[in-house]
Amino acid sequence: MKSEFTPPVGKISHISGKCVSLIGNDIDTDRIIPARFLKCVNFDSLGKSVFEDDRKTLKGSHPFDLTENQDASILIVNSNFGCGSSREHAPQALIRWGIRAIIGESFAEIFYSNCIAIGIPCFTLPKKLIQNIQKFNNSKSLFLEIDLKNCVVKSEDLSLNLEIKESSKKMFLSGEWDATATLLENSSLVDKKFKALPYIKFCRV
Repeated sequence: MKSEFTPPVGKISHISGKCVSLIGNDIDTDRIIPARFLKCVNFDSLGKSVFEDDRKTLKGSHPFDLTENQDASILIVNSNFGCGSSREHAPQALIRWGIRAIIGESFAEIFYSNCIAIGIPCFTLPKKLIQNIQKFNNSKSLFLEIDLKNCVVKSEDLSLNLEIKESSKKMFLSGEWDATATLLENSSLVDKKFKALPYIKFCRV
């Protein structure tokens, strides 16, 4: 049984966990979280519905249903992952299922940005390396340790250099990806700016 969802906060420099591999190119956001779940008031329940239709089709054999993957936190994917609509519900569903980082061949741009906004780093590796990791992971449980500062991923059997946009890397290492935390840390500046607004002064007269 999965533990209660705890959102990431602040600086992110290291991520470690078991892998779950999802094989296939162009897996779009409608497959990640079908449109009928977009009517939710908040994102809390989306984790249980991630890949809902694919999981029904595979009748328990989908990677997200396998017992050995239930505590996985690093997702391994192929090319153009997260394509399709711009729904932010897709990364929200993944993070609530338990995913804390994604390693793939490539990502749709808006999906990538939505992941950054909630604290999911997305790394890339060449196609052949991704396929080798997926093949290995499907035959043996794979635990990875990601060093974001040095862009390196390691396990007992491998050590690889990851790729991530430099701007994204800096945001995670500094904690600037977390807009709420950044805002709270600068509350005094916000208050100062608020008090200096001319219409605020006018309202006080």
